[in-house]
Amino acid sequence: MLLNAAEVAKHNTTSSCWIVVHGKVYDVTPYLDQHPGGAAILVKQGGRDATPEFRKIHSPDVLEYLPKGSFLGDMDPAAVASLSTVSSNEPATPSPSPSPSSNAGPPHIAHCITASDFEAAATGVLSSNALSYATSSANSGASLQGNLASWSRISFRPRVLRDVSRVSPRSAIFGHASPFPFYLSAMGQLGRSHPGGEAEFVRGLARRGAHGLISTESSIPLEEIAAAFTDEQRKLSAQTSSQEGSEGAADDFPPSQLHFQLYVNPDRSITISRIRRAKTAGYKSLWVTVDTPVLGKRTGDRRLQAVEALEMGLEHAAESAGFGRRSHAPPGLLAIALSWADLAWIREAWGDGPLVLKGVQCAEDARLALQHGCQGILLSNHGGRQAHTAPDALTTLLEIRAYAPEVLGKLEIYVDGGLRDGADVLKAVCLGATAVGVGRPFFYALGAYGARGVERCIDILADELVMGMRLIGITSLDEATPDRVNASRLLNRMWRPENSRL
Repeated sequence: MLLNAAEVAKHNTTSSCWIVVHGKVYDVTPYLDQHPGGAAILVKQGGRDATPEFRKIHSPDVLEYLPKGSFLGDMDPAAVASLSTVSSNEPATPSPSPSPSSNAGPPHIAHCITASDFEAAATGVLSSNALSYATSSANSGASLQGNLASWSRISFRPRVLRDVSRVSPRSAIFGHASPFPFYLSAMGQLGRSHPGGEAEFVRGLARRGAHGLISTESSIPLEEIAAAFTDEQRKLSAQTSSQEGSEGAADDFPPSQLHFQLYVNPDRSITISRIRRAKTAGYKSLWVTVDTPVLGKRTGDRRLQAVEALEMGLEHAAESAGFGRRSHAPPGLLAIALSWADLAWIREAWGDGPLVLKGVQCAEDARLALQHGCQGILLSNHGGRQAHTAPDALTTLLEIRAYAPEVLGKLEIYVDGGLRDGADVLKAVCLGATAVGVGRPFFYALGAYGARGVERCIDILADELVMGMRLIGITSLDEATPDRVNASRLLNRMWRPENSRL
């Protein structure tokens, strides 16, 4: 039996809240207090077609988190069309941008000269909710600020009178060629940034041969992301083969690759299903997130949820927002009991192929990752969004060099957090990193300019990287060795066991 529009439209309060997603009606009343984005956003969509807003944030997979019995029935497409829709957010108030223009929309992309410029360009385009999601950090923001500052605490030691007329930043990620030693980090819910979400994101990175890490919490199914990526590569191959000198062009831009970032679900069967889906879809490595037994305190998100709840007259929800337990993470997403022993069944489900631990923050855990048969580790504090005053990745890398040097050369070591200049990629490589992940600048670039913005941001970082190589006197990454940098300021901040004895 099909539900009619008049009946659905009645249910738009906290006592009875129904929403329509993809022509299906759900009673989300029991879920209001659990919703990671707060109750207000659901009540605002009550009695309406929530599909346009849902698509910005969620993959259809997320509907499995709703309580049993939430699905009420289907609606006829004509009935759905008669329902109103409403945007959960309006664009945020613009802040000064790189452009002198006062026209609506982002400034001309030519004004984006550094990776940091994309944030200002996107501010007048993205909703306040999307900006809160992208900018939020843990607690007071100390971890995020530490990430940003860490790169300037290492300086180069340039060598001069070197022939740098020919320079190659070519690298590899788990044996797959990459035109440079950086990749695009995993970011969930890219539909908040651009209507095309992750599909638009991978189209941009494919055009530049970059590797990308795709989040479990993507806005569209992982198979659709992989299909959009493959389709774009097919188009590029056809264009290349039709041009003169195409063989050389293919050499300059090796094919991109996608890798999958996994949140381990408490339900093992859900996790195993996702792992197998990622493997079947062609993702080249599995990056298991290990720094989220619970979600950190995203202060900005909680403030916004309180404001939204008050605007809807939901005082209790507003007061509860300050103690938000799962902002932007559905209940049941995170496996609080995840342990080293779980890597055995995760490895079995993944089979052959590199396994990476994402979120390693000390030398001891780097050593344990090696002992448990991992092929790589990502040194990361989750973009400063998890533990308060967590170490930045570069400091952890120095700690590993000092206290777990046996992992160097045996594990591929990745770092992320706070990088905004392509030349700084060299600092991490000099200290033993395989590649550096870059996140937020690409969220903003995608939001402001779509795939074109992703391409532009990659080009900016690559240009700075090559220029940096020339200016410090190296022609390939083989020459990026520890003697090319001065890390003494970070070494002074690094943990040392002798200083832990009180």
